[in-house]
Order: sequence, then structure tokens, then C-alpha cells
Amino acid sequence: MAKAVMLPVLLSFLLLPFSSMALTQDFCVADLTCSDTPAGYPCKASVGAGDFAYHGLAAAGNTSNLIKAAVTPAFVGQFPGVNGLGISAARLDIAVGGVVPLHTHPAASELLFVTQGTVAAGFITSSSNTVYTRTLYAGDIMVFPQGLLHYQYNAGQSAAVALVAFSGPNPGLQITDYALFANNLPSAIVEKVTFLDDAQVKKLKSVLGGSG
Repeated sequence: MAKAVMLPVLLSFLLLPFSSMALTQDFCVADLTCSDTPAGYPCKASVGAGDFAYHGLAAAGNTSNLIKAAVTPAFVGQFPGVNGLGISAARLDIAVGGVVPLHTHPAASELLFVTQGTVAAGFITSSSNTVYTRTLYAGDIMVFPQGLLHYQYNAGQSAAVALVAFSGPNPGLQITDYALFANNLPSAIVEKVTFLDDAQVKKLKSVLGGSG
């Protein structure tokens, strides 16, 4: 009896993040001509069926780059219909040998669904630096809690593809390597805070486009 009573309560808590907008209005398609705010974009005055559909994830991303990977977003900036709904999506393409380096999404948790190929993935906890890793195959999913460092790389011999769902309309993205070495933070400071030597820091800055 207790379990039967608790189940609706638990479901209610799970649905709360996704129903916050629905409590006051059906939807709020983003008006991208306005500025984003902590509460999201203002609502567009006139909407149509096209605001609630998006074709941008149909095509593979361009993986001809340093990391041999591409993320194609369907965040609020590309898909205004998700504004205020607490969700967004993306497509992840990883070529053979490709990697999405350690990164975080400060504003959302991530659910990864592999549709093609083999992906090795993992995340690191913030409290104890415990690492959770898994090799994922087509049909597998893995969750990455909000704000935690995580990675994915192609662990197979063919291209890998995954669809990603986020628990926010604009999850944000910060890649650790680029944050450290693709800027103008003086090398001496980077060396001090990373324990790397001067040659290593300057090599990484050169590879990733940093200066200083």
C-alpha cells in the first residue's frame, strides 16, 4: 500500500522540472530578436507549427577538425520552441579516432543515446573524483549529471553517432582543454595552476590557438 501511494508522489517530483511552464501557459516560443535572460527568452507574439519542429539534426556534422567530432545543437537558439520547457537536444558525430574532450554542461544534465557505432564515455564526480565509465553500443544510453566533467570518444572502427537530450533549453558547454589553453591567460599562470611545465603549456596553446 505504501509503495502504491509513493509512486504518484515520485512521478510528480520527476515531472516538476518539465511542467513548470505548463503550470501557467502552454508554451513560450522564444523571440530570438530579444536578449536571453535567466528566465529564458520573451515569448514570440505569433507562432506556427514550424516553431515546434526542427530538421537541423538530420545531417551529419563536420568532423574534419582537431577532435574529429562535431556537436550539432538544437538548443533554444536554434530551436525556439524549447524555450521555457526545460529540454533541448543535440546530435553528436564522432569519426574514427575522434574524441569529445573533458567538458561540462553547467546548466543541464545530459542523456546520450547511441544510434550508430561504439562510444566510450565516462564522467567524474565532484565530491570524490570517482570515475564512472562505460562502452556504449547502438541502442545504449548513458546519463551525465549536470555540471560534472565528462567525455566521449569513438571506440570502434566506424563512425559513431548519438542523439543527446538535455534537461535545459540552453545547457552551456565548457571544454576543459580549450578553457585552459585556447585563451590569452599568461603561460606562467597556466603552469602554476596546472603543474605543467612551460614547454607543455606553450605546445598546447599552439595546438589550440591560445596566446600569452
